[in-house]
Amino acid sequence: MIVEERMTVFINSLDSGLPEALSELEKEALSDNVPIIRKDMQAYLKYEMLRSRPKNILEVGTAVGFSALLMSEYAPAAHITTIENYDKRIPIARENIASFGKSESITLLEGDAMDILPTLTDTYDFIFMDAAKGQYINYLPDIMRLLDKGGILVSDNVLQDGEIIESKYAVVRRDRTIHMRMRDYLYELKHNEGLSTVILPVGDGITVSVKI
Repeated sequence: MIVEERMTVFINSLDSGLPEALSELEKEALSDNVPIIRKDMQAYLKYEMLRSRPKNILEVGTAVGFSALLMSEYAPAAHITTIENYDKRIPIARENIASFGKSESITLLEGDAMDILPTLTDTYDFIFMDAAKGQYINYLPDIMRLLDKGGILVSDNVLQDGEIIESKYAVVRRDRTIHMRMRDYLYELKHNEGLSTVILPVGDGITVSVKI
């Protein structure tokens, strides 16, 4: 936990909740052990959709479509392009998008984001990164190209349950590459002259960047 658990539970207890269909999808995903965005991240995305009213959204990491559907619910005028590489989740995401009547407003692209991002030519006023954490730093050049001036980039799960502050030698060996790359990503976001970035202890840590 990044924030003390009792505080997180208290804050989440105040949440007004989700529309019934989204709530059911959340329960189903959690019961199937699908990694979807946490309650506090849901609250932030709802707020951001209503505040910034984006028109063209890019999401890297669809899973079963929960976060794309949540964004579409609170930014109904937006078109969302979302990328997913995990074969077993793609048909579930497509089914969920269709069952919510969102097939026209949510476009699901199948494949590795490293292959798909360079092919995109549209620009986006909101980009949500929630995919392979070790690849964030590699996605960034294309993300910068695709993000509109004044557009918002939100990256999820950047503090790695607090391990990001540890020396790489205190992290289990199999996680050291992700640890190093995430540190590099955070440094780049904070020092890139084209971005203004804040790191927030929301959920497992998020960054919110505005393209200057």
